[in-house]
Amino acid sequence: MTLNGRLEGKVAIVTGASNGMGAAESKLLASEGAQVIVCDIQGDSGEEVVSEILSEGGKAEYAHCDVTSEMEWKSVIEDTVSKYGGLHVLVNNAGISSTSVEDNLATDAWENIMNINATGVFLGTKTAAEVMKGQGGGSIVNISSIMGFVGGEYGHPAYHASKGAVRIFSKAMAVKYGPYGVRVNTVHPGFMPPMTTSNHPSSGSRDQYVAQTPLRRTGEAIEVAYGVLFLASDEASFVTGTELVIDGGYIAQ
Repeated sequence: MTLNGRLEGKVAIVTGASNGMGAAESKLLASEGAQVIVCDIQGDSGEEVVSEILSEGGKAEYAHCDVTSEMEWKSVIEDTVSKYGGLHVLVNNAGISSTSVEDNLATDAWENIMNINATGVFLGTKTAAEVMKGQGGGSIVNISSIMGFVGGEYGHPAYHASKGAVRIFSKAMAVKYGPYGVRVNTVHPGFMPPMTTSNHPSSGSRDQYVAQTPLRRTGEAIEVAYGVLFLASDEASFVTGTELVIDGGYIAQ
């Protein structure tokens, strides 16, 4: 980790931060000077991410947060502001896929996916936005997906619905909180591990997705993290209500 300073003096919360994209985002934001609150329900993995950040000279701590709980959201954000004096960046990264759902029209699966992927983002965004409004601004980055733009044959349709909800909800919040200096944007990753590895229901579909991606490969978590960093930083000070697609060109076709 090389400390660079694009987020020096800023406090950031990242959810779903114990592995994958969330871990990569947390490490990168910390490397740029942010005090990072690594939020997840997987405590051991979250603490490992914190330990790695600290060992590289960054600033981080772990906080348990079930993103479907409004009470936990309020607690994490209140504790963060009390301890560090403010909240400048929120990355709503936590989410689940639908590749392990056996019945792709199951109502309980719909409710679970929507609750985590959409309601979780709603709760975090509204709670953080009110804090940021009071302090004169901030940046909220909500992780959606290319499946928030298009449909697909595999998985539960709730995944597409939830990611589409994140996309449009974020625009509404960008309009609502823009006058207070709060920016709200979405990032839309394309096919990333582990989505294109062993847990996908069809190895043939994995190969098909890669073949249909103009760059002919899957993405890497760090490539998403760099997009998040840009939107979180003051370099994106005039960017709000928009989508950053990081998909190797998949939806450009």
